[in-house]
Amino acid sequence: MIEVKGVWFNYPGLESPVLQDINLEIRPGEFLALLGRNGSGKSTFTRLLNGLLIPSAGDVIVDGLNTRDQKNLSMLRQSIGLLFSNPDNQLVASIVEEDVAFGPENLGLASGEIRDRVRSALSVVGMEEYLKHPPHMLSGGQKQRVAIAGILALRPSYMVLDEPTSMLDPRGRDEVLRTLVDLNRHQGTTIILVTHFTEEAAAADRVLVLDQGKLVMMGSPHQVLTRTNELHTWGLEAPDTVLLCEELRRLGHDLPLALDEAQVVEMIKRLRVKD
Repeated sequence: MIEVKGVWFNYPGLESPVLQDINLEIRPGEFLALLGRNGSGKSTFTRLLNGLLIPSAGDVIVDGLNTRDQKNLSMLRQSIGLLFSNPDNQLVASIVEEDVAFGPENLGLASGEIRDRVRSALSVVGMEEYLKHPPHMLSGGQKQRVAIAGILALRPSYMVLDEPTSMLDPRGRDEVLRTLVDLNRHQGTTIILVTHFTEEAAAADRVLVLDQGKLVMMGSPHQVLTRTNELHTWGLEAPDTVLLCEELRRLGHDLPLALDEAQVVEMIKRLRVKD
């Protein structure tokens, strides 16, 4: 479990704190989505989770290890895999196989163990056939999946992804999101996804919204993502499915607000049959 207790964070030279009194527990096996406009404190939060940053006040505790204790940092960074938005910043080798092996090699693992981890990680993200491909020849979505495999090869308990789809086209975004959902549902990996795409947050178990460094909302995807007026206040837009349902309701149709695209399509079909 990750425990965030009364966390504040200030960057030197800035008057206002970037994060203010954040309290949160992240359960093992959970898929958590963190939403917020640019400058809300999302990226700072991710860096606090594995000790890249230390709270100005409060504590971050990962499976009983406090990030304030320097002796814990090596173990913490093996437990929490951190992925950034640009996959090119995390691809370091000339072929995919070597790139995914980079982390396990630095752990000093035996060559046989490294090979097993590389092939297993690439299989999980559906990239095993690209073992010998140069990373620069891959699409954006494929690069990000290789970057995810590189983290998986380290066998972390938690994966923290800081806007991993922000630089991708819609197809690449779908590829990465499907991979994360599969990791969570079938591998049991705890996922902490930072995004400003509310459609991506709909796949999570729980959604948090940060604004001006404060945790302003927390709940299930339906509880959070259907509150269109509040999301707009915080610089976010509800998913298209919710906006469409709201428009149909304004036109006089008695519809629930739904996140699932297939569910919305079925509701619209039923409306057409009635008409």
